Amino acid sequence: MEQRRTRPPNDGPRRGTPPSAHLPPQARRRPRQRPERTGRKVRVPPPLVPGPRLTGLGSGLFCGLLMFLLGFLDALFFGASLPTYGVLFIPVCVLTALWVRAGDVLTAPVVVPIAFAVGLLPVAGGEGGLLGRLMGLFTGLATQAGWLYGGTLVAGVIVLVRRVRWVRRRRRS
Repeated sequence: MEQRRTRPPNDGPRRGTPPSAHLPPQARRRPRQRPERTGRKVRVPPPLVPGPRLTGLGSGLFCGLLMFLLGFLDALFFGASLPTYGVLFIPVCVLTALWVRAGDVLTAPVVVPIAFAVGLLPVAGGEGGLLGRLMGLFTGLATQAGWLYGGTLVAGVIVLVRRVRWVRRRRRS
């Protein structure tokens, strides 16, 4: 015995596929943002968040390498000052949260604490080889937890605001 379909067939195009060839060229184009006209000049509004757009992996590499470099410079110029390292960590968190692209925005609060630990390697002094360096790293993580949590919180708040705005913009369109 044959069963009837309970749902109507889905013959329309799927999201993310290119428009079909039978549509006129005007229907194929995506709507552009209209430039603002002032006199003779056409002025395009600047993007909301200027700067590069990093993927999730790119934001992790950017944050990790920058924190390692800042940790090395802190050890070189400031004598491995942990508070200086913590202060330098906050702008890196902000830049990472702002520069990660919208699709990967939730990775920023994850990579920021990892980058803090990576950058702490040159700053955390330790005597006695690898075990001494690890003890210095754990001590630095324990004593500078306030900077670590603060930077992660700043990145998390920026990410949540960006994510909410992105979802609202997608629902409107």
